Amino acid sequence: MKNLIYALFILIAYCTKAQTAEFPIINKPIDYSPERARLSLEYLKDHYNIIQNKPTISPKIIVLHYTAGGTVETNYKYFNKTHLESARGTLKKQSTLNVSSQYIVDRDGTIYQLMEANMFARHTIGLNYRAIGIENIGSRNQPLTEKQTLANAQLIRALTKKYNIEYLIGHSEYGIFRDSKLWKETDPNYFTIKDDPGKDFMKKVRILVTDLHLKDRP
Repeated sequence: MKNLIYALFILIAYCTKAQTAEFPIINKPIDYSPERARLSLEYLKDHYNIIQNKPTISPKIIVLHYTAGGTVETNYKYFNKTHLESARGTLKKQSTLNVSSQYIVDRDGTIYQLMEANMFARHTIGLNYRAIGIENIGSRNQPLTEKQTLANAQLIRALTKKYNIEYLIGHSEYGIFRDSKLWKETDPNYFTIKDDPGKDFMKKVRILVTDLHLKDRP
């Protein structure tokens, strides 16, 4: 009974904060050069059998991540590079296009937008063509903060109002889509195990956006 009361208290507290919390969204665009656009279109064609003239997506899924370390600035500099570094051999065999995301959330809750939400970014195998990525500064040893929880909820609400979002998942959960119609990866062996952004973080964010009825599986 005490556990139930505590859980309800936490839910009320988080929801109250979510109603009043406002975090700035700062434009910090990465270089979406003609070369990045070309590689994005090539990725769409090679991995999803999608042929189009512009590297845009119709967002349906929001995927939450953590950066596994660094700061906003170091991760921005990394994402800003068009080509993937040689050290990431598994990913580079599939494409030289660098990884990126549409947003980064700092530990104080500040939200940085790296590109338009409907522009293609490489962040989640099999789902990039329909997914918006939200990176959070943190790691397994640097748990994500309460302010990041609230900022993610705020951003999810804003994106859900603008796009036809149906799903909210953590990067670690993306494998559940492998047997669904949404999964379009052409190479059945291209898959990596992820643990970000953590079960606790996903649970807290989902509590704050329960009323949106976003699904966590196909």
